[in-house]
Amino acid sequence: MTSPSSFCLLLLQALGIVALGHFTKAQNNTLIFTKGNTIRNCSCPVDIRDCDYSLANLICSCKSILPSAMEQTSYHGHLTIWFTDISTLGHVLKFTLVQDLKLSLCGSSTFPTKYLAICGLQRLRIHTKARHPSRGQSLLIHSRREGSSLYKGWQTCMFISFLDVALFNGDSSLKSYSIDNISSLASDFPDFSYFKTSPMPSNRSYVVTVIY
Repeated sequence: MTSPSSFCLLLLQALGIVALGHFTKAQNNTLIFTKGNTIRNCSCPVDIRDCDYSLANLICSCKSILPSAMEQTSYHGHLTIWFTDISTLGHVLKFTLVQDLKLSLCGSSTFPTKYLAICGLQRLRIHTKARHPSRGQSLLIHSRREGSSLYKGWQTCMFISFLDVALFNGDSSLKSYSIDNISSLASDFPDFSYFKTSPMPSNRSYVVTVIY
């Protein structure tokens, strides 16, 4: 028979393994925030309160990146971005490959209609701290299994979302509509210059979602 002390030791070891597993999984949370002309890329063990820069610098592992050094990349876990201006957000977000994205506006700016492109997006959350301290919205865009795959390059992404940054003005609820089986992005969406400067393969069928 196992003694009480041995049982307690085994229980503590099991709890420690579970806690370590949760901590390792939580470290997959990526936070990117902008301050002036600098971008901070952070790996955080827990979710950080929106726009709490001091706390992020304290408990997250962060490094500074210049906007000019940003590259198209992919995020396999949750990605949170805090921003104050659209130009810097564009550097961070343009054709980023991400499934679960949260965007938090940490200022009081008003934005005109302008679209940013995101690949593979399934779930979007937005928060407008300065305008509506308790206002947060969430939108499930794709739940289909094939939309959950992340690819090495944005050119191979089959699910493309166009995000209208004017939605951060807080004038209406978060909405979207999707169009399936798009084979020619440049001709079907002539107003989007992305496809002219970075042409997408024409032998694929795309799902395009507009978020506004």
